[in-house]
Amino acid sequence: MSGSLIKIDEFTISSAVSNVILGGGSSGSSGANVSIDSTYDVYILQYTNAFMSSDGARIRVRFTVSGSPDTSANYQGARLDMYATQSFYPATTTNSTYLNGFSLGTTNSESSKGIYHLFNFPNSSEKSFITIELQETNNAGENAGIMGSALLNTAQATDGIQLFADTGNIASGSFFLYGLAK
Repeated sequence: MSGSLIKIDEFTISSAVSNVILGGGSSGSSGANVSIDSTYDVYILQYTNAFMSSDGARIRVRFTVSGSPDTSANYQGARLDMYATQSFYPATTTNSTYLNGFSLGTTNSESSKGIYHLFNFPNSSEKSFITIELQETNNAGENAGIMGSALLNTAQATDGIQLFADTGNIASGSFFLYGLAK
């Protein structure tokens, strides 16, 4: 049915890992050998209950090319960080090797959940970009959200998305990749 979400990949952390790749072919964390391709126009990455093994660590994001994370300094983004206990503020990323989230803690009460909409990933003549909707309870106990968008400022086909810890490991989380039926 048009507009339906079709689950194509998933991974649940059973012991701490340095990164999670959804899609990415044989490099994917699930072992399902799934790649983001032209089957769907839009893909959605959703994750829940993610927290870290090191207090204050951040989940970072990269796109994969042929299963390998693109580490070029070509990521750009803009977002609004919204806190329940302080003023909102805009944040930008330019010429970075990754996209960044809030710092998290080491328990479920300091966790993150989010949704990324992925556009143009399989199209080699377009730039891959995402919209970002995250809710996090950070290591200071603040409830916060992020709304924004980001792109890899290179026209190339990308086949997956990597989430990784800036320090330590991702200790927990369930990660799902969906295709939005045409």
